[in-house]
Amino acid sequence: MFRKTLVSLAASLAFGYTATAQAAGELNIYNWGNYTNPALIEKFEKAHDVTVTLSDYDSNDTMLAKIKAGGHGYDIVVPSDYMVSIMIGEGLLMETKPNEMDNFSNMLPNFVDVYFDEGRNYSVPWQWGTTGVTVNTKTYSGDVDTWSVIFDPPEELKGKINVVPEMNDVINAALHYKGFPHCNSDKAQLKEINDMLLSAKEHWLSMEYGNVERFSNEDIHAGVNWNGASMRSRLQNDAIRYGYPKEGISTWADNVVVLADAKNTDNAKLFQNFIMDPENAAMISEFAKYANGISGSLAFLDPEFANAPEVVPPAHYETVFVPPCPQEVNELYTRIWTNLLK
Repeated sequence: MFRKTLVSLAASLAFGYTATAQAAGELNIYNWGNYTNPALIEKFEKAHDVTVTLSDYDSNDTMLAKIKAGGHGYDIVVPSDYMVSIMIGEGLLMETKPNEMDNFSNMLPNFVDVYFDEGRNYSVPWQWGTTGVTVNTKTYSGDVDTWSVIFDPPEELKGKINVVPEMNDVINAALHYKGFPHCNSDKAQLKEINDMLLSAKEHWLSMEYGNVERFSNEDIHAGVNWNGASMRSRLQNDAIRYGYPKEGISTWADNVVVLADAKNTDNAKLFQNFIMDPENAAMISEFAKYANGISGSLAFLDPEFANAPEVVPPAHYETVFVPPCPQEVNELYTRIWTNLLK
């Protein structure tokens, strides 16, 4: 997935964040919904005598708006890669130097020099995955490795499709399908994207988050979805399949960061170090069914996880990050998105 090179790892114990470090007090975490293993939180609380309060959000944009509004009281958030870059640029994050923490040596080399936080001065991997297509193969037996399932759906799936309401995921998928470049400002091409999305929406049932049970219960039968969520549905209903569209697919990575106005900074840094421990990283993956960026974590997971089709892409698949676009392009995308949500 990541195309960066190995950097030398500092064997530093700066901040004193060893596995036996102790703390006390509180920690307020703001994370995506249904994405945090309760057992992980309980383990952290017991290990460090910290009371954790967990709140959830449903999109990067929702999180960013709440943080920028102020008065939120959160210490930690879990933004996706492009949003980490944006938040660093806006001065919203604390430079906690995870690269000087004890457990940093466990981070996989290709997760270190990432475009959004080169060298890892602010962020620690939480989970990474892909945005593709989920299909119930009892309903549709055709090719699931194509965005046409969403944007030009077959009769069997019309009125049974859900699309996660994430602007970047949906617009990037549409750009892939049309063969248009990323961060596209060509107004003629963007009009094609706008028109295609509006036309396709007539065949969608919903645009909602939280679809693990909706897929497994067969309330929806296809959709734009994330690989881990699709795997969780498949484990409840073996007719569910995750597709890797041949037109192109994007990769994302969610990361734990500490807010610049955090009150419980020492505990927040302890948490960053805590989740770089392989056993703790495995607890995150065990719950959410996404891969993580920590070496040795697979030893603590069911062997089936390492070979799951949702976790292991096809051999021809190239994992590619999608960096944030310039502001003027984002404004064009936002107009398309606003039209789609009307």
